[in-house]
Amino acid sequence: MFRTFVMAAAIITLPVLSPSVLLGQQAPPSTQGQHRTLPRPTNLQVLPKDISTEDLLKVMHGFTQQLGVRCTFCHAEDATTHHPDFASDAKPQKNSARIMMRMTHEINTKYLAQIQDPDAMPEMKTVSCGTCHRGHSMPEIFTPPEQHEAPAKS
Repeated sequence: MFRTFVMAAAIITLPVLSPSVLLGQQAPPSTQGQHRTLPRPTNLQVLPKDISTEDLLKVMHGFTQQLGVRCTFCHAEDATTHHPDFASDAKPQKNSARIMMRMTHEINTKYLAQIQDPDAMPEMKTVSCGTCHRGHSMPEIFTPPEQHEAPAKS
């Protein structure tokens, strides 16, 4: 169920992005008919272990957009190559992201799935990182608009 949710969310709501952009590298020169092979993801603890590299990149790109961050916000940088070490758990933000992924999954499957509103589109009954973060690494404090009192009826 979680895998289906993650895959659907990634494919439906996130734009496709070239893997080279997420890895912080320049795109390789065009090689007609040849495809660049990326290594299989490792150390996946929340996302499905058999997620394709393409789908994983879509999910990660969604995180960067919804939080307004780059890969190295959650992923430690390799001191030698200066590229993200995606398997490393050195940064606490990566564990926070895992906790938040589990939280949004539970909210969506346990609570919002029970909402029976025929007028609501599926994305209206789904929370994501962007629901709270709105493009910022930390959620913004909600300040309700000032309420104007209705005129008294005579």
